[in-house]
Amino acid sequence: MAQKRINADDLELEERVVQINRVSKVVKGGRRFSFSTVVVVGDGKGHIGVGMGKAGEVPEAIRKGVEAAKKNVIRIPLSNTTIPHDIETEFSSARVRLLPAAPGTGVIAGRGVRPVVEAAGIKDILSKSYGSNNPVNVVKAAFKALSELTSLEEQARMRGMTPHELHQRRVRAAEAQEAS
Repeated sequence: MAQKRINADDLELEERVVQINRVSKVVKGGRRFSFSTVVVVGDGKGHIGVGMGKAGEVPEAIRKGVEAAKKNVIRIPLSNTTIPHDIETEFSSARVRLLPAAPGTGVIAGRGVRPVVEAAGIKDILSKSYGSNNPVNVVKAAFKALSELTSLEEQARMRGMTPHELHQRRVRAAEAQEAS
């Protein structure tokens, strides 16, 4: 389910550079270097954006990455300090699985998922990355996974139930699974 974009000017976003990649192009006089960056912005309260920037200098590439990230800021639903449900998403050949965790667990995530999750303000989560470990694709897969999350209220509305009924149904299902 696609999230609608949010105006980033109203938010106090913290930026975090995930990766800086130096790329060289061989020309007649030698090598020309340029830089590409992957940047994550978030306010720690459920707003997050991811962007890439390319330029001849590192600071300019970071600035471009921040601007691109601010253009696609989305709101993700949080359930206290974790996510409402588990989700697995694929971007290119990188697959990311995010699982809600009990309070006090902390962020158990790899190099590409951790900055995305921390920028969003998630304090307790378990994650596993499969396939490609390319940071660009892993970051985008984690962002895509977070954008596909739905809140308990939204799921209940789609099913024609109240949030309390849906929560009770999940509790009974978890107890039945534990018993077997």
